[in-house]
Amino acid sequence: MHILIVTDGSPSADIALRLGSYLWQAHVLEKPPTLLTVVKHEVDRARAEAILAQAREQLGIPEASSRIRLGHEAEEILREAREGSYDLLLVGEQQAHGRLPLIRKGSKATRVAEYACCPVLVAKGRVGPLRRILLCDSGAPSRSILSRFVSQYARLLEGGEEVTVLHVMSQISAAPGVPGKQLRASAEELIAERTPEGQLLESDVRTLERLRIHPRPKVRHGLVVDEIVAEARSGDYDLVVIGAHPLEGWQHLLLDDLAREIITCLDRPVLVVR
Repeated sequence: MHILIVTDGSPSADIALRLGSYLWQAHVLEKPPTLLTVVKHEVDRARAEAILAQAREQLGIPEASSRIRLGHEAEEILREAREGSYDLLLVGEQQAHGRLPLIRKGSKATRVAEYACCPVLVAKGRVGPLRRILLCDSGAPSRSILSRFVSQYARLLEGGEEVTVLHVMSQISAAPGVPGKQLRASAEELIAERTPEGQLLESDVRTLERLRIHPRPKVRHGLVVDEIVAEARSGDYDLVVIGAHPLEGWQHLLLDDLAREIITCLDRPVLVVR
């Protein structure tokens, strides 16, 4: 796995560097990461070189390479991710003091997570072993977020981790004809009744058990963002995994809004898989 770590010398970038260092020490990465900083003009190159030098020292990986790009920060990050064929983009995010201002304006991290061609790991909060993971799955088994997470990031999982697979049952997004009972059912009840959500949860559980990982299917009822944030905080998870789907029209806009809000509201690392 080859990752691109974005740094601008800010405290949030320091968190991304600590997380990148942890992934290297945990032998998750197959090759040294690449550091990237973006400045607007050529006259800023000396400042960019100073930022990279400090970042390399913090990262503690002498073999790490570095890149400087000129222009608009988010656009150049996305361009480098695309042209460099990276497996993962790691970017830091500041902690919001209120979610509405950042949601409306859009931070660098949320814009990158929305448009990147590769998965994005948004670093924030504490950094350490990923022993408790919250995976927010939805949709059909063929589009399972877990299957994409496992196929791309199996090296993150050493075995013995506890992964909670969460499905939020929301009356707002429920398909027409879904019985009211299902909108109040537990994970075990959905699995027993062989509902589409139950079949997805059951498939995820079997996948995790084959990897020697402790699965815990869970269903929450309410608004998607509120329930994911509440579960992440109450469960004290080390990593939250959400998905991005190539949808069209209003569905694409709705999904982007939900993903952006989840990233903004959470106070811990978030992995956006594709």
